[in-house]
Amino acid sequence: MPLLLLDLDNTLLPRDAAFRAWAQDFLTERALPPGDVDWLVTIDGGGYVPRSTVLSAARRRYGLDESLDRLLAHYRHGINSYIHCPARNIDALRAARAAGWTLGIVSNGSTGPQLEKIRRTGLGPMVDGWVISEEADCLKPDPLIFEIAAQRCGIAPTGDWATRTWMIGDHAPADIAGAELAGLRSVWLHHGRPWAEPAYRPTLKAAGLPEAVGQVLAARGAPVGRPEVSAAGVSARRRPVGGGVALACTAGAAGGAGVPRLRERGLAAVRTAAAPG
Repeated sequence: MPLLLLDLDNTLLPRDAAFRAWAQDFLTERALPPGDVDWLVTIDGGGYVPRSTVLSAARRRYGLDESLDRLLAHYRHGINSYIHCPARNIDALRAARAAGWTLGIVSNGSTGPQLEKIRRTGLGPMVDGWVISEEADCLKPDPLIFEIAAQRCGIAPTGDWATRTWMIGDHAPADIAGAELAGLRSVWLHHGRPWAEPAYRPTLKAAGLPEAVGQVLAARGAPVGRPEVSAAGVSARRRPVGGGVALACTAGAAGGAGVPRLRERGLAAVRTAAAPG
């Protein structure tokens, strides 16, 4: 059965928009300059700057006497309160499922906050499984995290599974490089950005998730229909989130043959950056 894997932040969920909304609240509640929202967005780095770095910089800039732990708690609660899954993205997932695809989420990040996003947005019943880098001890672009995702979606990552699997994501070094290393086809959500990676390329590019899903469904070899799977059926098929996968996560453990330069570059780039929060 074909498998469609999806990134979470800024792919399924508009994470950066939620951060901007939190930043506006952060400034308003403390009577700080509202124009500084762009400063906070810049230092946030799309979620790839460690939260301690972002919030420590804010403490110094504004002379705040709040503890870092208190600011972190405010941030976690605040950003997740603004997280939502646009109706058009939900419709795209339903279209993919109706067309016969198994769906999974592959996210770099901390387990608690990422699971909270999945819960709050109602994505749980929409997919067959998920994997989060912290609980899996494995980061995109390591090919093994995609194999773990396949297993949790009820698909054995053996044989020609990779030829029947697509990955959709917005972060080139994690999502697209990871798909390349694992032998998957991919769609990059460009969000208006130019492609800047010379060592690898996505199979396709799209402006947003609905367009990306449409491209996958239209691609040669796309399956033709299957019965709708109920939320209960999806839950019954899902693998345990916190374990149950007898695989060790080591760089280069699977896939990626013939692209050692890409592996070294991709893994180094992602492991030195904090995952989105």
